[in-house]
Amino acid sequence: MSLRMIAEEKVGVFFGEPESPCLVARPVHAAKFSVTRLQCRLDGRASRLVRLPADDAYFLMLYLDDALHRDVAGDGTECEVRRYREGSVCLVDLTHGASIRLVSDLDSLAFYMPRDLFREVSKVANAPRATGLRCRRGEDDDVMRNLGTALLPFFDEQGRGQNAVLQHIAIAVCAHLLHSYTDPGEARGGVAGLSVWQEKAAKDFMIEHFAEDFSFAAAAAAAGLSKRDFINGFSDVAGLTPSQWLMRHRIVRAKQYLTSRALTLSEVAKRCGFSDVDQFDRAFRRATGTSPSDWRGRWLN
Repeated sequence: MSLRMIAEEKVGVFFGEPESPCLVARPVHAAKFSVTRLQCRLDGRASRLVRLPADDAYFLMLYLDDALHRDVAGDGTECEVRRYREGSVCLVDLTHGASIRLVSDLDSLAFYMPRDLFREVSKVANAPRATGLRCRRGEDDDVMRNLGTALLPFFDEQGRGQNAVLQHIAIAVCAHLLHSYTDPGEARGGVAGLSVWQEKAAKDFMIEHFAEDFSFAAAAAAAGLSKRDFINGFSDVAGLTPSQWLMRHRIVRAKQYLTSRALTLSEVAKRCGFSDVDQFDRAFRRATGTSPSDWRGRWLN
């Protein structure tokens, strides 16, 4: 049985949760988009093996809480356990299927999107026409986090009036993925840069130490690379230099802290790796066009 045959309502079967609620839409023409609310509980078991069959589609997991699992290769070899943070995503090409072994409970949204859907979306949305997406592992993605938050109430409502909104969100999801994760090999006619795991290792290091004044040689070492190879390879796959990517992450975290009245601007600056409020203000203005205090004022009011 292919994933496409049961994507409308039974994606949860592959995760051992056949009753998981699922939302389905045809956002453009014939191709279907589905998103399933997965709440997998191990209930004392050490692990659970999940196998997704091969299909001409992509599968995306948005983690609603931290989770631990192993990737399982086609020959059955299992990689080490990795942590996937709340708000991060995994994007998987199902051409050859995919397998993981859960070693913790899983709270997530699981998106199924055939390649035909991306072709249809690229014709109606301002999005690249490429349909090859680069697989991701634990990539922080604020856009998907926000779109997922918008989808959660739909699982409780299950009303007729939601279909039009669901179609718009489905198009937004596909357009975002096309803009953000188009395979550089398809976009530029060649394959370059870091492996998925090298990129994840480097980003994990930078996320763990984002408030510190660390050397990018340390991030390179986390990926098993020289500093020069890391910087060149990272730019190829991420579309940003490590410095630009780290600054973007710091600004995202700063926005999260600014939504709390309990923290002063000086405290937010320190928590996000800025030497003082002036440096924080300059960086925030360059990234957003407004000051941290003005941004906070608009958010809280």
